[in-house]
Amino acid sequence: MTRKALLVATLGGALLMGCSPVQDLWSKASPPKTAPYAVSPSTASWTTPPAGYLKTGMNLDGALIVGPPPTPDSPRGKADQATFDATRKLVGTPAWDKAIADADLSGKHGFKSFSCAAGVTIGPEATPTLANLLLRMTDDAATLYQPAKAVFQRPRPPVGNTKPICVPREKWIETDGSYPSGHGLIGWSWALVISEVAPEHASAVLARGRAFGDSRVICGVHYQSDIEAGRYLGSAMVSRLHQDPAFLADLDKAKAEVAASRTNGAPKDCPAS
Repeated sequence: MTRKALLVATLGGALLMGCSPVQDLWSKASPPKTAPYAVSPSTASWTTPPAGYLKTGMNLDGALIVGPPPTPDSPRGKADQATFDATRKLVGTPAWDKAIADADLSGKHGFKSFSCAAGVTIGPEATPTLANLLLRMTDDAATLYQPAKAVFQRPRPPVGNTKPICVPREKWIETDGSYPSGHGLIGWSWALVISEVAPEHASAVLARGRAFGDSRVICGVHYQSDIEAGRYLGSAMVSRLHQDPAFLADLDKAKAEVAASRTNGAPKDCPAS
């Protein structure tokens, strides 16, 4: 699938109505465990990503691209709230554990899950250029989603309640806007790039990118519409990166790394498909 086709598929299908994969999960979930629920490590343990490619900015207006979030009393806003409430049932399930792993943007867990989807080991040892490229993209992403968050200032789902979430209740929960989702942006943009260097596994990689964003709904720190807006911005960012010579040079190197890494076989300890 070409990059243009991927962008069209993303932008055309992101807001289709009906049951989402997240809704399918919580509709089948078991009741929460009575034991204390697990959460991800504090954000203080996260590492700062290397500087992004687009140091002078992307010349993209994230707020204009995604438009405002749904209002709380709109049908979409009510659906967002209902999904947050219902997905609290996922505490203690495998989906909750996956959401904890997906909360980490430092690369360790994300690289493992995308490696399994791509059928090739991705990481600083096997594919150093690709790993660094993906981390640099997280820095670029912030220059796109953070200004949009500041414009809309949508409160996150756990604000004003004590329902379980998969991350510690730190100050950023109250101060960092919910819309659009940075994780939704990053997960989808990573998937677009990895599907380009491992095109024979594009469908599985893109599904992993979708699930990476959906984990934030399961985690309880984003609404579903936050994630979908993030995917719009992820597509826009990858399109802009493909106009940057340094990114394109690293992308070519990454393709060669992936080809070489593939000779070592598929990643170990991947879940059964």
